[in-house]
Amino acid sequence: MNLKEIQNLIKFVAKSGATEVKLEMNDVKITIKTVDEQAKADTTYIQQMPALAPQVAPVPVAAPQATSEPLMEGLPETEDANYITVKSPIIGTFYRKSSPDQPAFVEVGDSVKEGDVLCIIEAMKLFNEIESEVSGKIVKFLVDDATPVEFDQPLFLVDPS
Repeated sequence: MNLKEIQNLIKFVAKSGATEVKLEMNDVKITIKTVDEQAKADTTYIQQMPALAPQVAPVPVAAPQATSEPLMEGLPETEDANYITVKSPIIGTFYRKSSPDQPAFVEVGDSVKEGDVLCIIEAMKLFNEIESEVSGKIVKFLVDDATPVEFDQPLFLVDPS
């Protein structure tokens, strides 16, 4: 099971309202638990245990939260309806470059194709390349470089036209 499949499973569980899902495949066990509103935090826990690792601590992942505020305040509503929002598939630290001395993966105005790397999100010392799922032009960055991001947090606006 690859990272993309795990991310899709997390999204599915968060949207479905299920409180717990367990999945075992070959040498990988994944448990996703959603804590209810009365609990201390509105958090989803993931536990991935390869057969070779004796214990792996649960990783908290923020559950999607409803908000009444628009996510992109600087753009007129008619414009952002035409844009696609690229969201973070995991929690971690957002980086626009692979290292401080390298150029950014993308800049505002750059054209991107499906599969192009847009950024890196570091989670637990693992650097995850976030690839574009659409082709288009980068319109706006919605987060600053080297800042923490949450699961499902908007990162970029892409104009698909």
